[in-house]
Amino acid sequence: MLNQNDFPTKGNLIHTQHTLKLAQQGYMLLDQKKNVLIQELSEAKKQIKLLQAQMEEMTKTAKAALRYANIELGSSRVKAIADSITPNSAVKTESTDKIDMQVHTSPPYSLAETSPALDEAYQSFSKVKGMVITLATAESKAQILEADIRKTGKRANALLYIIIPKCENRMRLIQNALEEKDRDSFVRLKLSKNSGTTKL
Repeated sequence: MLNQNDFPTKGNLIHTQHTLKLAQQGYMLLDQKKNVLIQELSEAKKQIKLLQAQMEEMTKTAKAALRYANIELGSSRVKAIADSITPNSAVKTESTDKIDMQVHTSPPYSLAETSPALDEAYQSFSKVKGMVITLATAESKAQILEADIRKTGKRANALLYIIIPKCENRMRLIQNALEEKDRDSFVRLKLSKNSGTTKL
């Protein structure tokens, strides 16, 4: 069944031209948005690499401090102190792209019964814990950007490879039909004039 928008009328031609212009503008905007998102994703990945390197260094420092604490207090004493500490559950998500965490660097145990090495280990691992959350937030942002890039790319491709060609093809068909109609009208008019001249 022929779509009414495909009928060879000047109104449909103007409507199709308008639709084509909007589709072309939409594609340009989506393409620009995609490029911006790709740039943001590139920056986010650089940030993730930097955070990963920082966390690796923090982890090395924390492990070294823990080794010293085990030497000074003994591994069984350090384990006993660790088991007595209530895990910090101050991790909460307020939205899909934001994670908050309070890192408490003040040791939750009696300082008189421990050593500076254990205090340093506790504080170092607290920083590592905070860095893990920071890194997770950055990776979550990168995943959201990747999803937006895929979504924007699909919409842009739909315009570029489906909507725009369809409008261009419809315009050609309507223009050809209108031109043919104009030629037929011209021929009929000419024949009519010639016929009138012959009768005279």
